[in-house]
Amino acid sequence: MLNKTLERYTAITEEKLGQIVKQESGLLQNTVFDSMRYSLFSGGKRIRPALVLGFCSALGGDEKKALPFAAAIELIHTYSLIHDDLPCMDDDDMRRGRPTNHVVYGEATAVLAGDGLLNRAYEAVFSEETVELVGAKTAIEAGRVLAGAAGVYGMIGGQIIDMENEGKESSAETVNRLNELKTGALIKAAAVMGCIAAGANETQIKAAELYASCIGQAFQIIDDILDVVGDAEVFGKPIGSDADNNKTNYVTLYGLEKAREMAFELTQKAKNTLDVFEKPQFLAELADMLYERNK
Repeated sequence: MLNKTLERYTAITEEKLGQIVKQESGLLQNTVFDSMRYSLFSGGKRIRPALVLGFCSALGGDEKKALPFAAAIELIHTYSLIHDDLPCMDDDDMRRGRPTNHVVYGEATAVLAGDGLLNRAYEAVFSEETVELVGAKTAIEAGRVLAGAAGVYGMIGGQIIDMENEGKESSAETVNRLNELKTGALIKAAAVMGCIAAGANETQIKAAELYASCIGQAFQIIDDILDVVGDAEVFGKPIGSDADNNKTNYVTLYGLEKAREMAFELTQKAKNTLDVFEKPQFLAELADMLYERNK
């Protein structure tokens, strides 16, 4: 079930993304569209859109209503990767097995491409088509959740903590907070937006938040493990970048064995939250897949 569902979610998300960031002829600003599409269609896992659609489906909701939100969160995620790779931040040359955006298009265009994706995300959430599909109240609520997760109390907040702690020995509390914001905030937003699209109650939203919080932390722990023991060709980016940048992470704090044990326990905790949903199988299998991944 998992692979077929993920393939379907990826297909419908990418179709929607293609409509939102489409190739048009005759535009003087086409370079920025090319740059946006270069990163947007570079083979990402589409986990965040899958969470949006998966939670909507788990509640018996209409996936079509969740699709604009699924596309929007992937637009935000892709913009963040473009900016994260810039020389002024992580200065990475490879992403998903390809040269990073700024290597191909230059720093200025990469910045603008990220900005373009960010703005298209909110245009998608608040478009006339989306409002007709889900209603203005639902669109506003989903947009509020997305904006909060992407902003200074979410992903951007995590990025500045990450930058300011580079080269320092950080506490476990700092590492947890960094990852809760930088990685976890959008994952939690994806789960909640899927619930919003399906008209979830408060109990279901709280369960979705706990599930997302657990898999978000587990996801980052596995990333830290793969940064040490992964295969660069499979992982799609250089191995050992955290060590090269003197970053404290879950492996440096706890060691490989303990870190993997923590990720396993978080995955089990996430799965234990799913009994309030009508059709939780996909979400349970997704949690296992994220724990077992090698890229």
